[in-house]
Amino acid sequence: MSVPKILLYYCFTPLADPEAIRLWQRDLCEGLGLKGRILISEHGINGTVGGDIAAVKRYLRKTREYAPFKSMDVKWSDGEGDDFPRLSVRVRDELVSFGAPGELEVNADGVVGGGQRLSPEQLHELVEEKQVTFFDGRNAFEAEIGRFRGAIVPEVETTRDFVAEIESGKYDHLKDEPIVTYCTGGIRCEVLTSLMRNRGFNEVYQLDGGIVRYGEKFGDSGLWDGSLYVFDQRMAVQFSDNAVTIGECFLCGAASDRMTNCHDLSCRVQMVVCDEHVESAACAEHPLVSV
Repeated sequence: MSVPKILLYYCFTPLADPEAIRLWQRDLCEGLGLKGRILISEHGINGTVGGDIAAVKRYLRKTREYAPFKSMDVKWSDGEGDDFPRLSVRVRDELVSFGAPGELEVNADGVVGGGQRLSPEQLHELVEEKQVTFFDGRNAFEAEIGRFRGAIVPEVETTRDFVAEIESGKYDHLKDEPIVTYCTGGIRCEVLTSLMRNRGFNEVYQLDGGIVRYGEKFGDSGLWDGSLYVFDQRMAVQFSDNAVTIGECFLCGAASDRMTNCHDLSCRVQMVVCDEHVESAACAEHPLVSV
């Protein structure tokens, strides 16, 4: 019986010929029947692919045979069999679109000048030692259904908004305070922490492996509350049956962790709705969206 699995991964490493990597990855995935989204740049690779577990394992094994990707960071999760509508493999200027490709420096060891990595266990140790500020490195809508307790959630609609946000001055009081950044799988924080350090934030950490790895270790018994937004057709996942519901339907305020796309096909806004209002969600009614 087919067992669907999803692989989330990234690797920052210099690539001399991203287009050649794109063609290889496209052919590899097509040959294995995998779907998902893979981005490649001169700074490395970032992808999420899904399919039968045997095919996904073979994909990972073959990809790691390429020496620069040998130690790439990976996370596994259960799929539902139809998690991605198609396969997309593209070359971009940035693996994560912060709008600052020329600022990022990468060598064979990864991002140069990023924040100090913390394992989930080390994060707990730091919280016991210091008064830390959690800083959400995702788009604001993702945090509506789940976030670290007491975290700052920047008012950003896209990753490209972060540079202006951290240059706005509203977080300058934290420049000499310990800040722990976190995101879904860790890749956004690799870049975000380097951008923050370049702008005078002196004690910046990143949760290694992101929320996914933290959830694997502590589930819902640690510092995380709610559900995790994911970029496939599942939309949201929980780490255990004990997950609390912190999201609220934007129309009626009912507790919900259900995300949906705006029904207006001209926009890409995603929002929290309850089962009763999922058929009528439109961003024109959303209080956080300007239309």
